[in-house]
Amino acid sequence: MATINGLKVKLFTLNANRSLAQRISNFTGIELSRCDLHRFADGEISVDIEETVRGHHVFIIQPTQPPVNENLMELLIMIDAVKRASSQSVNVVMPYYGYSRQDRKSASRQPISAKLVANLLSVAGASRVISMDLHAGQIQGFFDIPIDNFVGMPILVDYFRRELNNKDLVIVSPDHGGAVRARRMGNAMHAPIAIIDKSRPKPNESEVMNIVGDVKGRTAIIIDDLIDTAGTIATASEALKEAGAEAVYAACTHPVLSPPAMQRIEESEIEEIVCTNTIELGPDKRSEKIVQLDVAPLLGQGILNIVQDKPLSSLFETDE
Repeated sequence: MATINGLKVKLFTLNANRSLAQRISNFTGIELSRCDLHRFADGEISVDIEETVRGHHVFIIQPTQPPVNENLMELLIMIDAVKRASSQSVNVVMPYYGYSRQDRKSASRQPISAKLVANLLSVAGASRVISMDLHAGQIQGFFDIPIDNFVGMPILVDYFRRELNNKDLVIVSPDHGGAVRARRMGNAMHAPIAIIDKSRPKPNESEVMNIVGDVKGRTAIIIDDLIDTAGTIATASEALKEAGAEAVYAACTHPVLSPPAMQRIEESEIEEIVCTNTIELGPDKRSEKIVQLDVAPLLGQGILNIVQDKPLSSLFETDE
């Protein structure tokens, strides 16, 4: 337990990303509290919190990365346990928000699963949600409790400023929907943008139709919120090289990397993929082409600011 501004604060982690939780703990100076997460013979999840949380402001660190359903269920059960143990508040630190891509009905008879997850978190007893780079900003409107959408862009920009500071850059959006994100990064790095005009025959498949913008002779950085099967960036990198790009990099906040992402990345024209550790990568998802940047200081400072009633906006700023 830690006492900050006279408030009792506890930090818990579940199974999704323990390494990130430990980094956040080290940054904030708040030790990880003890809880026992176990399963019955039939697979049902149960939680035993091994110390009191009565009157405490509790922060639970659990991105809903793959396996999404297991990690989401762990989180919901933990929220319920903490709420029933008379905590003062239950703050969910969910850097990667699973089901966020299902944020609207794009065809008849489809669910809006991002809204369903928001409902589940609220009903379970969450007081606040902290996430990073939601797939769509409107997801914030699905909540009737405070939600803070942290931004990974400054971390990515700082890296590329160091590594590619003498290159002639162009920032590339993989589709029209990501143009605002690319423009923001382009402004921060004083670089023009280009847009991949693509079609998507079915989920996780894409086909490049055209490149809007000048990439010839430039080092291209493809920017997106997440990389899943890597089909889009692999196809885009090939098209960019054919259009005369000198080199192609990719950047994202969330490295989901579902199969066959690793194979596509290794076989692609991409020099390097720069991502963050919102999702912990197992041994099968590591490569010399993948660089992970640490978001623990950002999330840790956010936790401290929330406890100390300080604003969060300064944490999202990128010097231009």
